[in-house]
Amino acid sequence: MNLNGNRVLVCDCEGTMTIDGKALAKACESGPANADGELAVATHLCRVQIEEFQRQAGAAAEDDTPLLVACTQEAPLFLETLNELAEGKANPTSPARFVNIREKAGWSDAAPGGDSASKTSSINLTAKMAALLGEAAMDLSPAQSVTMKSDGVTLILGRDEAAFEAAAKLAGRLNVTVVLEGAEDVVPPALNETPVFAGRVTGAGGHLGAFQVTIADFTAAKASSRGTLQWEGNRQSGTSECDLILDLRGGPALFPHADKRDGYFNPDPGNPALIADAIMALTDMVGEFEKPRYVDYDANICAHSRSRITGCSRCIDNCPAGAIAPDGDRVKIDPYICGGCGVCASVCPTGAATYALPRGDDLFKRVRTVLQSYTKAGGADPVLLLHDQARGEEAIGLMARLGRGLPTNVIPFAVNEVSQAGLDLFFTATALGAARVLILMPPEKRPDAEAQQGEIETAETVFEALGYGRGRVQALDLDDPSAVEDRLWSLESLTTMPAGDFLPLGRKRAVMGLALDSLYAAAPTPVDAVALPDGAPFGTVEVDIDGCTLCLSCVGACPAGALRDNPDKPQLSFIEDACVQCGLCKKTCPESVISLTPRLSFLAEAKAPRVQKEEDPFHCIRCGKPYGTRATINQMTEKLKGHAMFAGDALNRLKMCDDCRVMVQFDVENPLAGAPRPVTRTTDDYLREREDLRQMAQEDMKARGLTPDADNDG
Repeated sequence: MNLNGNRVLVCDCEGTMTIDGKALAKACESGPANADGELAVATHLCRVQIEEFQRQAGAAAEDDTPLLVACTQEAPLFLETLNELAEGKANPTSPARFVNIREKAGWSDAAPGGDSASKTSSINLTAKMAALLGEAAMDLSPAQSVTMKSDGVTLILGRDEAAFEAAAKLAGRLNVTVVLEGAEDVVPPALNETPVFAGRVTGAGGHLGAFQVTIADFTAAKASSRGTLQWEGNRQSGTSECDLILDLRGGPALFPHADKRDGYFNPDPGNPALIADAIMALTDMVGEFEKPRYVDYDANICAHSRSRITGCSRCIDNCPAGAIAPDGDRVKIDPYICGGCGVCASVCPTGAATYALPRGDDLFKRVRTVLQSYTKAGGADPVLLLHDQARGEEAIGLMARLGRGLPTNVIPFAVNEVSQAGLDLFFTATALGAARVLILMPPEKRPDAEAQQGEIETAETVFEALGYGRGRVQALDLDDPSAVEDRLWSLESLTTMPAGDFLPLGRKRAVMGLALDSLYAAAPTPVDAVALPDGAPFGTVEVDIDGCTLCLSCVGACPAGALRDNPDKPQLSFIEDACVQCGLCKKTCPESVISLTPRLSFLAEAKAPRVQKEEDPFHCIRCGKPYGTRATINQMTEKLKGHAMFAGDALNRLKMCDDCRVMVQFDVENPLAGAPRPVTRTTDDYLREREDLRQMAQEDMKARGLTPDADNDG
């Protein structure tokens, strides 16, 4: 069978699964794989029928198509077989990918032949297999990564001889230094393979390959220590730079979210097995390492701050690893410290922080492929079960092997971290037909997902208001897989969700807008607006018209473009659909006339600019030029009319434009004008002056009774 350019191989695992080859091929909409119109389902592809796998692999290599094998347990064997086939050949065999349809679908009591089998469950099972195969056949964008380099410089922090034992095991591979904190009656090692110091850790920062540990009261061990370690030299303070840290002090970890800080190990010093695991991991941590860049950040739409006024700080407040810090009006996300929990992307109201594993719109494309494949194949009431690839995969495997497995309408959906899911995923999945979105939450992830509970409550409020009822989005505590299994099998029936058909593309707000429009169009009880709890990223802005002077400082502060001005006239307008309720407009307003109301409006008017206030411009009382707004000028004159500097006619200067105000203040037509420009003298000017002098001389001689000489001008 060919699916999205992949040659698909399916095996029923020695008959432990019931797979209808013809129905599955039809469900995948890929056409039959043999002349009988059925998908050729293998029974023992990894052992007895390995030749069939080799034949299919050879055919795939000739066609230059990748293989998609519906088995993950025997993936190492299949990859080894492909390597053997490639030996001695100029062209390597086709790449292979693997998908688990056994634990996630086939091994279920609701499957045909199971204790809870039915015709509906049989259809759902085939539809779920088709959905899992369709998702596995997708081509997804690779994640970006950052590179970290470690030279093996290791700092061991401890309190007793356990630090020496660990140092002895690492000294042959790593460059080790030991610092003991609060050590008393510690027997000195017989062989000093590593430097030993005493000190008190006061702070730490950095990441794999670039840690900095601040140490106070730093002093070296005395070489002549006999019964117990003695210290010599003056106590100093300094910073130790290292690539790796083994913390055996037994106290609080140096870093928040320490399990995600690569290169830092904090095992229980009373558990030798955990210490041994840490030592084994440390020995391999020399060289260059690539780490996924979990979060992409777009500073242009960040609502953190404007002009040193803080608005939204949700990502900073909820980051468990401390990887996000303020950076002026924006935030800075350190990709080397980021542990990939995805909480920042979940709670970011604008989509400035987006989860990048997978990149772009691939997560929503996967959701759409899974749900549409399931629905088109005849599956009913799909439940999307979000789980991580560690604890979640393990729990699903235990349910399938030791319990009843998953109900046939429960579709496992793997994500890197379950805490990355937010409103955009909840609304998109339900709008595409998911009856529920369930989050399989491991115990150690609950602190990371506290902010996610607010997102779930917001989604539930919207579903209830639209008539879909509550219970659409829930987190299931993964303390006991058997309890989760019981919960999945006892899910109460909910009304069927409409299967919308839209492409969830674009930024977070755009994706949520598409999903909400689809949910509203099919809502049992559509409403104009839904009141939301505080902190929800939707809402309206109310402006006290009487107090607003149209200074438009709120427009400059709004990061989402929800508040806008008009370049042609004094006017303030608002687009509710763009508002993220960050509060920057409210905090920036000098008149304090703005208030926020969290709500979600489905009216068409919410997507269009709504005029909040507009005025005619104020005209200069001297020259008539328009400037400012009437409300601003009136408020200024009212406040300053009793001030000594504006007594008498001086108050009228506030009602003049900037040019007229200066002219009136200096009582000149133009106080900036210079002296008149001198006129250029010409020959005619000189001749005229000469004639004037001659005439004056003649008149003077006549006045004295002298007769001017006609031949003498002078």
